[in-house]
Amino acid sequence: MNDKIRLVVIDDHPLFRSGVVMTLKAEPDLDVVADGGSMDDAVRLTKEFRPDMVLLDIGIPGNGITAAQMISTTYPDIKIVMLTGSDDEEKLLTALRAGAKGYILKGVSARELTSIIRSVWAGDVYVTPTLAASLLIEMSAPAAHRTLPPTNPLDELTEREHQILELVASGASNKEIGLKLFLTEKTVKHYMTNVLQKLQVRNRVEAAMLAQRHQ
Repeated sequence: MNDKIRLVVIDDHPLFRSGVVMTLKAEPDLDVVADGGSMDDAVRLTKEFRPDMVLLDIGIPGNGITAAQMISTTYPDIKIVMLTGSDDEEKLLTALRAGAKGYILKGVSARELTSIIRSVWAGDVYVTPTLAASLLIEMSAPAAHRTLPPTNPLDELTEREHQILELVASGASNKEIGLKLFLTEKTVKHYMTNVLQKLQVRNRVEAAMLAQRHQ
């Protein structure tokens, strides 16, 4: 039926992939039209079936992020969702820049997965909440020092912090930022901690999104 969300599932672990496929096929509004285990499979099956959405693991042979970039460039209307075990924030940012509209960590329940798929299909962008684990910064800050953000929270940042945030928003890693600004990676991390505290956000992804909104 043409009212179903048509999906391609790509994961290089056959048992896990089979479980995901069975979960999705059990839903009346979801239809898995093909599945595979590599970047080549992802590109080939997307071209062949033109699905509504592709679920990709980052760690597939050939690289899932590269697959996402290739698919989003060629077929911008196809939604891409990363379903992965990687909770690396830099990989998350890279995946979003490559065109992914969702980033889900493996371990979600079947009900959560299907709900997220429908949400992304409806136009939302989804990122697993556990990636916002820098909550420790907020929890460790004394309540008296938690002030309301200014109209433009970026006004709180120093010139150097602005430079670093701009590079983070462009997808650069801490190492790449350090090389560009002639800083050590440890120093960049220190600046990023200050940026997160000043902007009252929990991680670099939220900081990057905030920067884009206030450009």
